[in-house]
Formats: sequence, structure tokens, C-alpha cells
Amino acid sequence: MLNLPPQGDAPEISAKLPSMTYDLLIVGGGINGVATARDAAGRGWKTLLVERDDLASHTSSASSKLIHGGIRYLEFYEFGLVRKALKEREVMLRSAPHIIWPMRFVFPHNDQIRPYWMIRAGLFLYDLIGGRRTLKGTRALAKANPQYRSPFSNPRTRGFVYSDCWVDDARLVVLNARDAADKGAEIETGVALVSAKREGPLWTATLSDGRTIQARALVNAAGPWVSDVLEDKIGMTGKAGVRLVRGSHIVVRRLFAGDQAYILQLPDKRVVFAIPYLDRYTLIGTTDIAVDDPAAAVMDTHEVDYLCRAVNLYFAIQISPDDVVSLYSGVRSLYDDGAEDSKDVTRDYVLEMDGGGENGEAPLLSIFGGKITTARALAEDAADRLCQISTLGGAPWTRDAKLPGGELGVGFDDFLEQVEARYHFLEWEHAKRLARAYGSLLPTILGDANSMADLGEHFGAGLTEREVLYLIEKEWAKTPDDILWRRSKLGLVMTEDEQARFREYFEGLAL
Repeated sequence: MLNLPPQGDAPEISAKLPSMTYDLLIVGGGINGVATARDAAGRGWKTLLVERDDLASHTSSASSKLIHGGIRYLEFYEFGLVRKALKEREVMLRSAPHIIWPMRFVFPHNDQIRPYWMIRAGLFLYDLIGGRRTLKGTRALAKANPQYRSPFSNPRTRGFVYSDCWVDDARLVVLNARDAADKGAEIETGVALVSAKREGPLWTATLSDGRTIQARALVNAAGPWVSDVLEDKIGMTGKAGVRLVRGSHIVVRRLFAGDQAYILQLPDKRVVFAIPYLDRYTLIGTTDIAVDDPAAAVMDTHEVDYLCRAVNLYFAIQISPDDVVSLYSGVRSLYDDGAEDSKDVTRDYVLEMDGGGENGEAPLLSIFGGKITTARALAEDAADRLCQISTLGGAPWTRDAKLPGGELGVGFDDFLEQVEARYHFLEWEHAKRLARAYGSLLPTILGDANSMADLGEHFGAGLTEREVLYLIEKEWAKTPDDILWRRSKLGLVMTEDEQARFREYFEGLAL
């Protein structure tokens, strides 16, 4: 068994001092919180982020795993949101080419739902307003790869093929946190905000680990719990309203060959994606169900049936709930714009500011809504606004910066060849997963290993002791599920016996 270094060797573990003053306290370890921590730390702000559970343990790991503009938002005239998201798509693709990559989306046409000219015009506009540089443009399905038609029950289906990007959502969150920590931020998981009180130019906050800290500014990035934090922890009522919407996904055995995805129109005017997932599955989602409880991330049978029917409307291979091998749900916190139907509510973000300015009160910034695609831009916007109403300074910097692991130096395929050449003992599937997950950071994990034995115990599906210890030391993994279902997703492919052995090993570690 490999030895776990003393915890003091990990730079992200902060000293438990009785009282400390920070420039910024951030509540929430989802994508918006960690992106804001990264931006702030890069500006030189002394930053503390607290997350009561694990990073990306809720909404941010339960997405459709896409970096996209949101083609359907054009139908609601949200041109500004789509344009912003499409521009961010290019930025994000450059920043993390190991966990974000281009994907072609097949859009079969259905005359009974939307007219052909509308889809054609919408995709033309999608290509036009996004400042597309590196991604392929839209083509008619008839002129695209013949393989794209193969899943359809009707081989004469018309439609289009356009581009967006895939992302490993939970790893995107962790890499933002890793970059923030590398720049001096303190990232504390398993620590909740108990209460916060404004005392003139400072916030005094009590944390669940027993500390009382002070901060010059407070960011409420609690996602679905943003209103709960405002009302229960801070004792304030926000001006902006929240709409909570559950989005659910199912995972089935792979339904089609190729690395393309499908966007399927449904009679209720919604769309559902069918996306290649972990090489051997198809990910299908999402739903839009209005809920009242932020913790209502539990999929019901009606949602499973709905997603199965979406696939069966177009594909020759028919599926039923019995074919579902995994499922997950997340509750999205959307800004309440007054839309009657959940599917029509804006996905753009709203930043609500309280305090700051001439009165000298410590500012509070609460984040409502947002998309994983626009989290970097949201964080930059949040930091800029805090600069405007406080003594905090620093310039934007993240637009052209790489996330950890993103410095590949070559295209991903060439990078993977380099990994295979250096670590020749890895099977191709194992090498590809590691290259995708860690990018240019991979040598810090594998080091000078020349055999599988050098990586310690092998738990199954390519998960080794060397990788596990890295995730504990550098990526805040504290439980088996943190590793199996967020850092690696290997819980989906490991056998029950393999998972049991891994849990037994993990419980034996002196964390």
C-alpha cells in the first residue's frame, strides 16, 4: 500500500486559526462559486470558499455536460444570452481541451413540431452570432456523414448537423477550484456557513468548523439554496426571485455508433439530447420540472418514461425503463423572470448587489441563475462589480488563461499518443481516460511509473491507488463517492465487488 503524505503537505488545507480576515468569502462550491474564487484569487484577493458538501456535489455535476449556446433559447428571443454563451464556448474550449471537446449534433426535423425553415434559420443565426472560429459550421443532414442517419427508424429523415462542445462538468468545477487554490485561495469542503453579520466595512461569519472569520465582501453562490442562505444565514431578503427546476437524465447502453450526439424535438416543444457517454453508454436528458425544495433532486417514473418516449419517437432501437442502467437529477436555480412554463424561464444569470459604495458597508453579491457555459464570464462580471463598489482591485485575467491540465502543447490526439508512448503499460482505454481527466497534469500523478505495479493497488476499471491518493491530496476527495461518481465517473463501470473493495480500502485510510 502506498503511504499517504501528512495532511500538512497539501497546500489547499487552511490553518484552523480562531479568527482571520479575508478579502472575499464565497459560499457554495458549485461552478459559479469556484469560478469566482479562481478569478478573485488571480486578482490577488485573499479568498476563502466554503462548501458544506463536496465540490460539484449537487447541480454542477448533474448537468447535460455541454458547453453550448442553447439553440432553443433563440425561440424565446434570448439572442444576448445565446451570443454570450457561444462566445464563451470558444473561450472554454481553449482553456481546457482535455475535458472540453467539439461534438457534432444531429438535429432531425419534424414538420409537426417546427417548420423546416425555422430550424434552418435558427442554425444559421446560431453559427453567425457566436463568433465561431474553430468549430465546424452547420450542414444539411443529407450532405453529412451517412452514419449520422443510422439510428433513425425512418432512414429518410431530414435535418441538420451543427457543432457544440462536451464537458466533464464535475471535473470543470474541481479544476477551477484547483487553479484558485494554486493562486492562494483556501477551498474548504465539508464546511458550511452558520451565520454572517454585516458590521460596517466587514462581514463577520461563523463557520461550521468552529471558526469565526471576517471578510470585506461576501458572495452567495449557493445555487438552489441561494435564498436559504440569504434568509436563514444572513437574515436578508433578496430582491430577485428564484425558480427551482429539476432536470433529470437517464443512462442506457450505447444506442448508436460514432461520436456524434442527437437533439430531439418533442411535441411539447422541448428538446432532449442523446449523447455518447463514457464510450459505452448514451446519456439522455433533460427534463424541466418545477419544484419547491432545493433538495428535490430525485427523479420520478414520469420523467424516466418521458425520456424513453423521446428516444423512441426517432430511433429504431426502442428503450424502456428496464434499459436504464443509471440516472441522476439536479435542481437548477433560475432567475424568476415571470415565465409561465419552466421550460421558458431564462437561463441567463442575475447578480444582485447589496451594500458597498459610498456608505462603506461590506458588499454582498448573490448569484441567481446561470449556465455552466457562462460561469467564467459570470465570475469575471462578479469580480468587476465588486471592484466598482469596494476597495478591492485587480484586472480581469481568465479569458486567455488555461485551466490546470490544459497546457497540452499539441492537439489531444497527439497528446494521447505521447501518453501512450511514455506509459506503454497502460491499456488504451485507461490511457485515454487519464489523458482526458488530467491533461498535462498527468505526469504529476503517474510520475516515473514503468508498470501497473508501480501505481499501487488496482481497484478495477483503471482506478489505481496512485490516482486515488492524488485525488485526496490535490482534489479534495474525502469519500469514496467523491471519487467514484464525481472525480472519475467510474462508479458506473466498476462491478459491485470492485466498488466494495475500494470502499474498504478508503475506510482504512487515515484522512
